[in-house]
Formats: sequence, C-alpha cells, structure tokens
Amino acid sequence: ARSRTVGELLAPTSPFDKKCGRENWTVAFAPDGSYLAWSQGHRIVKLVPWAQCLNNFLLHGTKNGANAAGTRLPRQSSEGSQKNKPCEHVIDCGDIVWSLAFGSSVPEKQSRCVNIEWHRFKFGQDQLLLATGLNNGRIKIWDAYTGKLLLNLMDHTEVVRDLTFAPDGSLILVSASRDKTLRVWDLKDDGNMMKVLRGHPNWVYGCAFSPDSSILCSVGASKAVFLWDMDKYSMLRKLEGHHNDVVACEFSPDGALLATASYDTRVYVWDPHIGVILREFGHLFPPPTPIFAGGANDRWVRSVCFSHDGLHVASLADDKMVRFWRIDEEYPVQVAPLNNGLCSTFSTDGSVLAAGQDGSLYFWATPSQVSSLQHLCRMAIRRVMPTSQVKNLPIPGKVVEFLCYQI
Repeated sequence: ARSRTVGELLAPTSPFDKKCGRENWTVAFAPDGSYLAWSQGHRIVKLVPWAQCLNNFLLHGTKNGANAAGTRLPRQSSEGSQKNKPCEHVIDCGDIVWSLAFGSSVPEKQSRCVNIEWHRFKFGQDQLLLATGLNNGRIKIWDAYTGKLLLNLMDHTEVVRDLTFAPDGSLILVSASRDKTLRVWDLKDDGNMMKVLRGHPNWVYGCAFSPDSSILCSVGASKAVFLWDMDKYSMLRKLEGHHNDVVACEFSPDGALLATASYDTRVYVWDPHIGVILREFGHLFPPPTPIFAGGANDRWVRSVCFSHDGLHVASLADDKMVRFWRIDEEYPVQVAPLNNGLCSTFSTDGSVLAAGQDGSLYFWATPSQVSSLQHLCRMAIRRVMPTSQVKNLPIPGKVVEFLCYQI
C-alpha cells in the first residue's frame, strides 16, 4: 500500500544550490512536540512550530494524517509566556550541520558534577535546548525559543555525526564522531565533558539512548554495534551480525528491542539484553552474501526509526523508497517514494514520519491501528523488566516467548 502524503517543507534553492551543499543530514522533533528542526544545507538549521506546520498543511489542501489539535505545546510560565511561545527561527551554525537533538530539563535530575556551587546556566523546566553537531567537530547549544547561542562545546577533532539527549531530563548529551569516539556532556554543568567512550575501530555514525536512559547504543563503520552501560560508562556487549557499516540505530519505546540499519541492505531488530537478532528486514532480494554485502549500494539503508506504538519500524534506503514495516511481518505494510533521502524520524506522537532530502522535508501518515491489549501489556512489562527477568517468571513458555518478542 502507498503511504498517504501529509505535506512537505521545501527549502529555497538557487540554481547553483541543487548539486552540492544542500544535503539534509538530520531532522528532529522536540520531546514535547512543540518544534521541528532540520538542516537545510549550507550551515542553516530551520526551527518551526510543529502545530503551525500541520495547520499550514490543512490550509493548503494537503491531506493531513495527524491531529493538529492534539499537538502539545510547551508549558508557559506566567512571567515569560511570550518567551515560551513557539515561533520560527533560522539559525546559521557557521559550518555544515550533520546532527541535531532536542533536550529538555527536569529539575529533580541534578547534575552529576560534584561541585555545583556556581553555574553559568541554570536550565529550568521551561527550557528547550537544541544541540547541533558540526563539520568542524564543534557542538553548538541553542535556546529553541529565542534562537540564541548558549554554549559552544569543543573537543571532537572530526565531524560530529550524531547527537542524542538522555530521555530522563538530566540534560546528559552524547555525541558520536568520525574521530572514533563518543563523548558524554553534562549541560547542567555548563556543558562539562564527563566521559570519553572508546572502542569503535573506525567512524561512529550514530547513537541512541534506551527509554530509561540506562543503556546507550552506538553504531559505526567496521560493522560495529556497541551497547554501553551509562551508569558505569563501560561497554556492555558488542552485537555481531551486520556485514557492512551500520549507520543508524533506535530503541523501541519499551526498550525491549533495538533496530539497526546498515549498508549491507538490511535492518535488524535485536533483543539488546541478550544480543540476539529477532527480525531481519531486507531491502534487496535475494539478499547479498556477506562477501558482496558492500556491492549493492543502490540498496544501502540510510535510516531506521521506531514508531511510538512499538509495532512499526520505518526505513529509508538508496533505492528511492521509504518503507513501513510491522515487527511481526516479513514484508513492508506501506511504502512511499523519496529520492536521495538521508534521514527520517517519527513525530513525537508517532502519527507522522518526516524524511529529509536535499534540504527539504516530506511527511507521510504512519500506519495506524489499535494495539492489542496483549501488546500494550507486553510494553508495560518490558518497560521495567529486561529479558533475563522475564525468562525467570513462573509463567507458560508461550507467554515468555511473546513477552520476549520471539513470536
């Protein structure tokens, strides 16, 4: 089935812009659904209120697959209601933008820094930060409401290829770089770099936190998929199975599954707790053998992301297709055409998939269905129980297999 188009946001282009420098490497939604940000190429990041986007799609007659009224806006304090009202910003980052991430603060989550007597910034609950990873190795932190530069983090020596904030509101930021390292920053401690995670033998392409912020996944060249314990900053395990560079990763909403995308033309869905591949979604048939895994570059998978219902995965490949998969089915349930797509992500409420191409964004309605009671119960249990604990429960074997996503 063809996915239903929701709308598009086209970047202004000059004739000389079309071939070089217009790559859209990253797109992100704010955790509260208030903002959408993407790289338009040529150092520019565009920040727009997401509710405004949906309203514009409706006004211009594009079929809308999302509920605009249900989009949550940030909490507005009585003192600065104007400050927190979402408005559009165009940010010049000073260099090519490779990665974006939104972060919001929870006051109860204190900085891990021992000395907290004085800080230049006191990020409160009404703060929304945008981190941008640049070609020169710098990470710039911006206030999403005002578009002002707050911090300039300098430690990487190569391109900052991906960024991710811990979902727990601690404002812990992890950056993945072509300098073969991951770096952990504490923005509640004025952007102090807390730790360097080493282990990747080559470029690091992407990183993602588990929903409870306890595990970090990082992927990169040389077929590497690493899992890190973020309490001890130590490596948990290395996942082996891909036959080429792994370029994207994301955890399911309950943390029970991990999806990884690779240039070997496959998306794998893992049980990250035991390192087992549960599903394989192929983008080339028949699948290439390991020795030729790098030869089918017209089928390279560029991006993968999990929908908020925990049942659907979206992938973006070089064969000019966007695919929506159900985790329990072998073939895509919906597809859509997209040339030169490089990045994708689901909206905060999961109703829309945004994908970037040549500085512009395209939106599709995601497959919608009512989750079964069994699946909702499974997600509730798996949010708090890793696979090892589930397997020790005194319940029938078939129920254990279902809870472990093995059936």
